[in-house]
Amino acid sequence: MGSSVVDLGPRLAVALVALTALAAVAGRLSGLGQERPVVVAALRATVQLAAVSAVLLVVVRSLALSALFVLLMVSVAAVTAAGRATGLALRSAGAPRRVGTAAVPVLVGAVPVVALVLASGTVPLRGEAVIPIAGILVGGAMTATSLAGRRLREELAARRGEVEAALALGLLQRDAVREVLRPAAATALVPPLDQTRTVGLVTLPGAFVGVLLGGGSPLEAGAAQLLVLVGLLAVQVTAVWAVVELVGRGRLLLDVPC
Repeated sequence: MGSSVVDLGPRLAVALVALTALAAVAGRLSGLGQERPVVVAALRATVQLAAVSAVLLVVVRSLALSALFVLLMVSVAAVTAAGRATGLALRSAGAPRRVGTAAVPVLVGAVPVVALVLASGTVPLRGEAVIPIAGILVGGAMTATSLAGRRLREELAARRGEVEAALALGLLQRDAVREVLRPAAATALVPPLDQTRTVGLVTLPGAFVGVLLGGGSPLEAGAAQLLVLVGLLAVQVTAVWAVVELVGRGRLLLDVPC
């Protein structure tokens, strides 16, 4: 195993350009109209990962700096989830409140799981271990929050009458939302459930491949991936639950077309 699992020379640049072009052409020829978003996403990823890689060279050496970096990831996740989940522009009135509210499912989902993983001693208290694990779990909470919020918006637009009927029967708003909309929010858990059920049979996810490429044994790779997958399930179930509760209590407002 060499010092690097990826050639950092010109061949990497050629491969990335070719892959981006392939995705953009597919987006154009398919009629999906996603060629520009694909190129922009690839360019953003290149710039962001280059910057993050440079920062992490310093950050991972300090546990305190690693904790601050994790806090930054949570903040970015909250901002992203706020826009995706509510469907409201982040520049509109009340944006800081929505970002703060959207941070709740991210925090409620990720913090206990990260704390439990670290307290168990399965992941060492070092920056190079804490940041990747926390990043995966925070990202999972962000995705679950975004998907659950979007599904609730769609379902509320389609079934507004049922919610209003439940309210007319005397149910509290929280109970009406839970009864009518909770099954829709649960669909946000389909991707992580499918990934966990089929791991090793259909896909070999990132943690498994990363450990293998880093020189670990297949047993170590499997253990790391299992820890990540089960942790993600805990994170995302809790985050979706929090979204349903916040919407039901009127704390997380959704942009629902009339």
